Amino acid sequence: MTEPARDLKGGLRVEPLTGDALIAALPRLAELRIAVFGAWPYLYAGDRAYEERYMRAYGESPGALVAGCFDGAEIVGASTAAPMEDHAREFAAPFQERGYDISEILYCGESVLLPEYRGHGVGHGFFDAREAHGRALGRRRICFCGVVRDPADPRRPKDYAPLDPFWRKRGYEKLDGLTARYAWREHGAREETEHEMQFWMRDL
Repeated sequence: MTEPARDLKGGLRVEPLTGDALIAALPRLAELRIAVFGAWPYLYAGDRAYEERYMRAYGESPGALVAGCFDGAEIVGASTAAPMEDHAREFAAPFQERGYDISEILYCGESVLLPEYRGHGVGHGFFDAREAHGRALGRRRICFCGVVRDPADPRRPKDYAPLDPFWRKRGYEKLDGLTARYAWREHGAREETEHEMQFWMRDL
């Protein structure tokens, strides 16, 4: 299901990537995920081949959305969403254990945006696109999760500002006690380690 393009400040625009356009964009989307998630709070040591496979799966899910943020012809950010039942079991299981009907939930995967393009309304553009997509699919709820980090972690940048206020402004609330465990390798580590992921959700 395709959402229309959205024009933002500074000449930026958010528009869906589908079909051949999505396939052509896979290397760039992999680069963006590795660059953005390599920073705090994820510290993710990404692998390009894995990232391309991961993003390609969105193109194979008929209910999925991949929205790109464009500066002219260049993709500088991206955001994803898919029916919860089409996503990783690690994310669906905690909801099923709480008695939620996952067929009513749209799961938002990631929003990645290069730092120099932040502050131009792209975050709102990404959420607008995903929420509209969820409504078009007939979903009743929309959710995402974020990594849980110790505020006293010495790796945390002094100027880091959590996104909690922004998420609450969009109507999302933290689901107390509803978390998942997901593994990835951090920079400087040899092995993958599990990380706690906190879910946030709102009604559509």
